[in-house]
Amino acid sequence: MLTKVVIKEFGGSKNLELSKFSLQAPNSDEVTVEHRAIGLNYIDIYQRTGLYPLELPTALGVEASGIVTEVGDSVAHLNVGDRVAYASARPGSYSDMRNLDATQVCKLPEDVSFKVGAAVMLKGLTVQYLFHRTTPLNRGDTVLFHAAAGGVGLIACQWARSEGINLIGTAGSDEKCQLALQNGARYCINYKSQNFVEEVRELTKGAGVEAVMDSVGASTFEGSLECLKPLGMMISFGNASGKVPPFDISQLAAKGSLKVTRPTIFSHIAKRNNCQQMADQLFKKVSDGSINLLIGQEFHLSEIAKAHDVLEARETTGSTILTP
Repeated sequence: MLTKVVIKEFGGSKNLELSKFSLQAPNSDEVTVEHRAIGLNYIDIYQRTGLYPLELPTALGVEASGIVTEVGDSVAHLNVGDRVAYASARPGSYSDMRNLDATQVCKLPEDVSFKVGAAVMLKGLTVQYLFHRTTPLNRGDTVLFHAAAGGVGLIACQWARSEGINLIGTAGSDEKCQLALQNGARYCINYKSQNFVEEVRELTKGAGVEAVMDSVGASTFEGSLECLKPLGMMISFGNASGKVPPFDISQLAAKGSLKVTRPTIFSHIAKRNNCQQMADQLFKKVSDGSINLLIGQEFHLSEIAKAHDVLEARETTGSTILTP
């Protein structure tokens, strides 16, 4: 029998259960992937707690890498034996193997390991759409990136460096700031000991930044608006500190015709060609050394509750993976 992680009610990590199951043949538009490594992401916690509600009971996990073991009749771009990685809107990667829509399953180059593939897919594709599909950014532009020492943040630091974009990061300790700097951030602000709004104003000589990329949410949103230059873009792509509360939209006009967007990765990778194009650019940066992924933590699937606790407490550095 195979093993997967399920929840039957929303709540804490104690609700994560290991469940035995058998797998049927894939549907015509699906492939079966035998997992070699599984990514751990904050969206998993949002789904577990009910912040992003799912129909219960449900499996969890949206990212993994592995080998294709069976291919549906209508799938033409994948074959049995292919090395693949995916980020899937439908959860279920916390498992030994699964069937899933082949649209979001991308070929993994031989020079990218399964562990890196599992750890980089969701976070790396997120960075790709932040820098290339959300707002125009040019060499020499400056962005503020919150949580710059996290899994997404460290990839963003390296991505920005590879494209000549000045990234100002924030992090919760001097050690994490140093890590962000080592990975390509131009500056990093310790938000526990420094006021990030004042620091950004000083670093930009009062001009502000072209864009703010914020996965923190409630605790950083208002201050982030103060960091933007006129016509700047506020990109809110996560809620680690809670949902952004309602705000007066006329603030955007008063602060210089600012723009706000709340994107999700799954809108960007809904079409197969888009997904593979984004993945190809990501894997190229991994292959040529522009992005060196730090896997800071590794847990067995049976340790899933501990893995969630560590991530939720913000005690992780870089990416975290699970092994089946």
